[in-house]
Amino acid sequence: MTPDRKRAAPNPLIEQMAADLQPVRAIKFRDGAILVALTVMITVLGVEVFDGLWRGIMNGQASPFFIIGNGLLLILGVSSANSVLKMATPRVGNSHDGPKWAMAMAAVLPLAAFITLAGHDHGISALDDPYGLTCFLSGLIASILTAGALIYWLRKGAPVSPNIAGLHIGVASTALGSVAYGLACPIDGVVHLGLWHAAPVVVGAIIGRYALPPLLRW
Repeated sequence: MTPDRKRAAPNPLIEQMAADLQPVRAIKFRDGAILVALTVMITVLGVEVFDGLWRGIMNGQASPFFIIGNGLLLILGVSSANSVLKMATPRVGNSHDGPKWAMAMAAVLPLAAFITLAGHDHGISALDDPYGLTCFLSGLIASILTAGALIYWLRKGAPVSPNIAGLHIGVASTALGSVAYGLACPIDGVVHLGLWHAAPVVVGAIIGRYALPPLLRW
C-alpha cells in the first residue's frame, strides 16, 4: 500500500489574490445600444428646450438635400457607434469596416459643397454664412453627452486598439450631435450642410484619434 501523500500547504499569495476577486457583470451590446440611444434622445430634447426643433421638417418644408445630408450623418454616427460598442468586447471575427464605408458616403457632403462653391458666381463670398459658426459649435456641444457615454462604455470593456476606438468615438459622437442640432436648423443649402454640419465630424475625428486613446487604455 502506497503511503498517503502529504496535503500541499496552502499558498498565501493565491489565497490573497482569490480573496480580492469580485464578480463582474458581463457587458452586453444591447445595454450599450440603449445607453447611446438614450444620450441621443436627451440631446435632441436639450436642443428642443434651448433652440426649438424646426417644425418645417414635419410640414414637408425640408429640401431633399436636407434629408439626404442629415441621413448620411446619421448612418455614419450609427455605424461608428456600433463599432465602438463592439470594441468593448473584442472577439475573433469582429469587423470594423462599416464606419469606413459610412465615412466615404458622408464625404459626399463636403465634396458637394466645394463643387458648388467652385461653380458659384460670387466664389469665396458664398462662405459668408451668419449661421455657420453657430451650427458648427452647437454640433460639437451636442456631441459631448454621447461621447461621454461611449468613453464610459469602452472603459468598462477591453478595447485592443485605443487609437481606432478613439477615432470612432469622435466620429460617432459628432455625427450624431450634428444630426441632433441639425433638427433645429432650417437652413438646407448644399454649402451650409456640406460645410458647417460636416465640419464637427472632422474635428471630432481629430480629437478622438489623438486625445482620447489615453483614456481608453486598460
